[in-house]
Amino acid sequence: MRKIHFLVFLVCLTACGQQDTTINSIKEDYEHKVITDKVEIPWGFDFLPDQSILITDRNGKLFHYQDGNTKEITKVPEVYAENQGGLLDIKIHPEYPEQPWIYISYSSVAGEEEGAHTALARAQLNNDELTDLEILYKATPNTTKGIHFGSRIEFDNEGFLYLTIGERGQRDVNPQDITRDGGKVYRFHDDGSIPRSNPFYDEADAKKAIYSYGHRNPQGMERHPETGKIWVHEHGPRGGDEINIIKKGANYGWPVITYGINYSGTEITEQTSRPGMEQPFYYWVPSIAPSGMTFVRSEKYPHLNGNLLVGSLKFVYLEHLILEDDKVKDREKILMNHGRLRSVKQGPDGYIYAGIEDVGLVKVLPKE
Repeated sequence: MRKIHFLVFLVCLTACGQQDTTINSIKEDYEHKVITDKVEIPWGFDFLPDQSILITDRNGKLFHYQDGNTKEITKVPEVYAENQGGLLDIKIHPEYPEQPWIYISYSSVAGEEEGAHTALARAQLNNDELTDLEILYKATPNTTKGIHFGSRIEFDNEGFLYLTIGERGQRDVNPQDITRDGGKVYRFHDDGSIPRSNPFYDEADAKKAIYSYGHRNPQGMERHPETGKIWVHEHGPRGGDEINIIKKGANYGWPVITYGINYSGTEITEQTSRPGMEQPFYYWVPSIAPSGMTFVRSEKYPHLNGNLLVGSLKFVYLEHLILEDDKVKDREKILMNHGRLRSVKQGPDGYIYAGIEDVGLVKVLPKE
């Protein structure tokens, strides 16, 4: 059976257009400048209109960096800071300050069951504290498993708000069941209400906020700057990390199809494709443990411009994926060996910023 599985795997590598799994170290790496070292695990960050930066620390703290000073924001909701849980992503409303909302995702203990699940909230920032906090969505049921919270936030060009939630370590029950939370991409209006145009809105017992399903643990999400499409990457098991371009109502296959295997080395399934299930835009074998993602559209970095950056937690570098003709043409390692790359974003000033665990928030310096 293992030999048959291996042959099927090789055939699908060719049929599904898997790119070369080799990766190059850039000849001359980029230097960086530490902007603030106050954040231990900079899980997410975003920019206010004055170009100051709000940064989440997974340990449950929120920081505001401005003009060389880093202040801790108070009145942050209680988080379940266990294992992969804590205070996770943050997103500023695209019409801020006319719409003065700041969106956060976190592992919340709210509910009758022990443990936690991913929550989405919005609040306003006043005098270094969060006010007017509103819980927009809370996944259920809680579980004491401290893994796979997902938790990236993004807006699309139409003003819809997206949230990812991982399958919480319950792969056999959550990701393929639209009546259950977990292993999904969700879509909301900016006030947290659910659009009637969501694909399962009128389906009995479905979680109406679901936009796509069959995901494992998506920790990267970004709107493509030209097409406006929502791109997501997610952790695979051992092998099979994926980049997916999200389609309304689509099933991305986990765990029915995957290019990965169990951490023990045993197989999950022989299938890497099935009718009605989406193939990834790109996948990694071996896994890089991706977290954070940004498209580069900046003349400050001619070599990176037009391409995609993804953090690698496992191999402690920032991956530069060179895009050409809607494919990944090549891969490079940059910012090597500084720490686990948790988050990355191009700022409104055209500079690239990255959150590195145990280092803080850094600015990637253009080459002279």
